[in-house]
Amino acid sequence: MDGPISPSPVAGGGRSSELAAYMSNGVVGLKIRDNPLTPGMALLSGFSGEHPERKIEAAAFAPYPIAGDICLEGVWMSDAPQCVHVVDQAYDFSTAELITRLTFKVAGHQAKIAVMSFCSREQPTVVCQEISLEVVAASDLKVRARIDLSGLEGRPLRYNRDTPGEPKPSCDGSLLWESAGAVSTCGLAYVTELVGSDAAPQRPPLDGEGLRSEYTLRAQRGRHYRLRQLVSLIPSALHSQPDFQAVRLVAMAADIGFDTIRKNNRACWADLWKGRIRLVGAEKRWQAMADAAYFYLISSTHASSPASTSMFGLATWHDYHYYFGHVMWDIETFCVPPLIFLQPDAARGILDYRVRNLESARNNARLLGRRGLQFPWESAPSSGEEAAPMPGSAAWREDHASLDIARAFALFADVTGDDAFLRDKAWPVLSGVAEWVKSRVTKRRGKFEIRASMGIAERKSPSDNVVFTNISARSVLFDAISAAKRLNRPFDPAWLEMATKMVVPKRGKVVISHDSFRVDEEKAATPDPLMGIFPLGCGFDEETNQATLAYYLKIAKRYIGSPMLSALYGVWAARTGNRRLSLEMLDRGYGDFCTGRFMQTLEYRKDVFPEQPPAGPFFANLGGFLLGLILGFPKIQPGPDDPEDWCKGPVTLPAGWRSIEIERIWIRGLPWRLIAAQGDARARLEPIRP
Repeated sequence: MDGPISPSPVAGGGRSSELAAYMSNGVVGLKIRDNPLTPGMALLSGFSGEHPERKIEAAAFAPYPIAGDICLEGVWMSDAPQCVHVVDQAYDFSTAELITRLTFKVAGHQAKIAVMSFCSREQPTVVCQEISLEVVAASDLKVRARIDLSGLEGRPLRYNRDTPGEPKPSCDGSLLWESAGAVSTCGLAYVTELVGSDAAPQRPPLDGEGLRSEYTLRAQRGRHYRLRQLVSLIPSALHSQPDFQAVRLVAMAADIGFDTIRKNNRACWADLWKGRIRLVGAEKRWQAMADAAYFYLISSTHASSPASTSMFGLATWHDYHYYFGHVMWDIETFCVPPLIFLQPDAARGILDYRVRNLESARNNARLLGRRGLQFPWESAPSSGEEAAPMPGSAAWREDHASLDIARAFALFADVTGDDAFLRDKAWPVLSGVAEWVKSRVTKRRGKFEIRASMGIAERKSPSDNVVFTNISARSVLFDAISAAKRLNRPFDPAWLEMATKMVVPKRGKVVISHDSFRVDEEKAATPDPLMGIFPLGCGFDEETNQATLAYYLKIAKRYIGSPMLSALYGVWAARTGNRRLSLEMLDRGYGDFCTGRFMQTLEYRKDVFPEQPPAGPFFANLGGFLLGLILGFPKIQPGPDDPEDWCKGPVTLPAGWRSIEIERIWIRGLPWRLIAAQGDARARLEPIRP
């Protein structure tokens, strides 16, 4: 299998309009500057604090683990940025390694520097960095590794340079850091090694900048020196003494060895890339975008993550923190479905976050006078409670979040065929949300309505019978009934009555967004009715499908460029049989979003929303793109039946594409192959025989 397409190296220093490089393993996430020794930003799954302005729980910046500095002939790089030249920065998607080349010139002396950084997949708390140096003439040199605290909200609770009870330290040092508002803590421990010199490190006490280890040497021309950093970061969500556990894990990492950790990380990624989505016949840029979307989704999710992932994964920057690291419905709708096929253990980890917080969902329903489970609109990482910025107007009526989450549980159970998951995790969620639906609907004239609700379009005022909410409720009720039958459990007969008599607003043959829909209303072009065709697969008759597609595709230019649903337009256009329109819509609805540094898919299309900051990678967009490639274009509709019967066909791909092929996806715990060829009566799902 040919390897993934890595983005082109970026020459020179970064520009203010560009995003910093994003690196993650699903537990730790870093934004790394063009000079990677300058502190960037770090997020740690499960580590949260009080937002300084909003006073709500939000993902908190963690101490930056792999900062560094170099002193050449008495001049520190951090004090003389004008003496630093960034040659280039390159991201190797096949290995998840970021490599930056720099030069540092001072008074006739010069150091050539290469910095290689990665987050270990095998050791998910460990971040690794190697700083390689070579001087052009003998020079006095100091090299510093640092855990940086500058600009953070919070405070250190303790630090250690030695290992209590041991004659020799197990690592260079450890730190226990508390977030603002004392919401949670995280622990860090680090080990350094200078290869090429026998210089011993100096380890001064903790100061306002953090913990550091510094090596002093007389560097010789022609010799290579390598400073290696191994850092373990652990949230209190995973250990009550996270700094002590970080010491244990970083000591284990040091015992394994830097080279072995790097080798094992490469092996992990070589295995993960067996799920690469190949777009045969498509222009190379489409393959590059598919590889980038795959890379960022996989790298931002991990079975070990205690708090799911957020709208930007574990990425953040100064000007796009407005989702506060909260867990939102978009993850279950757009990211979990691809992950179920590509990395099911990571998908299970996301769903486990919801299972651990079922009581919060139950309490949320109680607070609103309802029964069952009502998951919050913006879920706090530590508790799963509602954390929307006050007054929380979106959280008042955004009822579909619970339905999106329940549907993800049903899909996971169907695809994996895991009976224990269905019994112990999916059933409590599906039955709890079905009970919530029963307490939420109103029966009128023999039909069931969901009144005063809000759909995907967040309008100023709620509407009755928002179509996405109603059809999602219907799907979840049927899923709950199916689960009950598979588990041989009784179910409330009202579920079937509600599912079969749920109002689906229509005007003629066109499914519309809600009752009293007007073509000139706020956000009227939002194509939420098309979600019933894909990915919900609501089973509208073909005449309804085509009439609804025709209506919303005609007004697509009024919506496309907005987040989330834009990525699905290519699939919807393909359902009309128009391949040229499908490619055009896919380009405008996804391709034009992929303009960030290292192919980081932006939240908003820059030409449509120039006032928005460049923010990415945005997971609803790239997840929607992957969802379309795996399920949408191949017309695969998973269920509890035989997987070979999921392919509905016929297959219509964007113009020029001959097939979509995935060498390995996971179904029922086993590897399968997907081939969706243009014009075939249906796609093929084939088990891979041992």
